[in-house]
Amino acid sequence: MAEITMAQALNRALRDALHDDPNVVVYGEDVGPLGGVFRVTDGLTAQFGEDRCFDSPLAESGIVGTAVGMASYGLRPVVEMQFDAFGYPAFEQVVSHVAKMRNRTRGRMSLPLVIRIPYGGGIGGVEHHSDSSEAYYAHTPGLRVITPGTPSDAYSMLREAIACPDPVVFLEPKRRYWAKEEVETPVRTAPMDRAVVRRTGSDVTLIAYGPMVATALEAAEAAREEGRDVEVVDLRSLAPFDDATVTASVRKTGRALVVHEAATFAGYGAEVAARVTERCFHYLEAPVLRVGGLDIPYPPPRLEHHHLPDVDRILDAIARLQWEADWVDPDAVPSGARPPASGARRGREVRS
Repeated sequence: MAEITMAQALNRALRDALHDDPNVVVYGEDVGPLGGVFRVTDGLTAQFGEDRCFDSPLAESGIVGTAVGMASYGLRPVVEMQFDAFGYPAFEQVVSHVAKMRNRTRGRMSLPLVIRIPYGGGIGGVEHHSDSSEAYYAHTPGLRVITPGTPSDAYSMLREAIACPDPVVFLEPKRRYWAKEEVETPVRTAPMDRAVVRRTGSDVTLIAYGPMVATALEAAEAAREEGRDVEVVDLRSLAPFDDATVTASVRKTGRALVVHEAATFAGYGAEVAARVTERCFHYLEAPVLRVGGLDIPYPPPRLEHHHLPDVDRILDAIARLQWEADWVDPDAVPSGARPPASGARRGREVRS
């Protein structure tokens, strides 16, 4: 067992995939000798040569377009969009070709390719470097969309994604690249299309994924100090969605809260809330709530802490869930009544 970062776990997954399968190729902007902006591909070109890990032109549509051709002819390309918003020029290729090829050919042609996308904020990046674009991809039928929250999952899920016959959008939470965990590689965690319960609890189900998993666990520990037992579910797979794991948790606790970095309006959490409500309506003791980013373009680095969900905002939502459950008759709620602000009770500023 060795303590490694998520970036190192991803590097080992790529290294092992290149070693085990000669059809795997890795390319993108600066992924060759430089090793990528976040050094995820560090050393791969030196070990496997420029035919297996190489730099591409600064043309994201071309990167994904050539991957479609490579996958059609038996290769397994793993391409990198250097930053989340850099992938938008390739969106036409992803939606019109990558996602539809199997259906278009009536199942005769699969596209075993992986699109790696470092996404999310928390690194002091500026506009076009800190987007949370998961809802765009998850809304597109024909794509698998997954995101790890731990180094062990990063290794295991990337290996599965590369071996998968379907196209996979692999979202890497860049703020967690330096998070460490003891991992003995190769490691196999739960299948990449399954959610996992990271922390068991009985009062509230806190649903998170990618960069928010660590924040959710921190909030659950803080909630314990306030007498609330919070269960944390890490979705891991955004498409397909693991209804069974999420439903079982919510039916047990009776309350659910979804957390993500992306803007709240029409964000991925809206789909989660709808699915939970449809399947758990008679078990719910309060409405399913969401905590997300503000409905604004990504702010400058010095302001991003106001935009991103934090422990206080999550605790305030958990307190609201309890408050909603206490009022059986909504008409009986006193005029002007509001749930208590948990952050204020701890003497800390409550962020709006």
